[in-house]
Amino acid sequence: MRVFLLGAFLALGVMSQPTSLAAKEKAAKASGSPARALASWYGVSHQGRLTASGVKFDRNRLTAAHRLYPFGTLLRLTNVQNRRQVVVQINDRGPYRRGRSLDLSEAAARRLGIIERGFAWVSVTPAE
Repeated sequence: MRVFLLGAFLALGVMSQPTSLAAKEKAAKASGSPARALASWYGVSHQGRLTASGVKFDRNRLTAAHRLYPFGTLLRLTNVQNRRQVVVQINDRGPYRRGRSLDLSEAAARRLGIIERGFAWVSVTPAE
């Protein structure tokens, strides 16, 4: 009985605190300010594999993976450190590494200047 009550208490506590990156992105989107996301990239090891949207991954196209945005969504990403920008199309799901919100194609990562480091904070706004 104690274990059940402890589990229920912990579940309620976790659900009441929106600390996930997805929740923070949603809150920023609702407030009208650009969301901030930690972006990483994936490339040659995934070349030619099918993405979640059913198209083959091409590391040379400006695409990205995100857990929530619908496939086909265009996003303008700005590297907050060097101000470089790129517009990407969501065509895959992920990333699956904790703490990351976007996985970029190699081409998108190159445009943002994050190839060497592997990740960067980006601001996310809808592309027009």
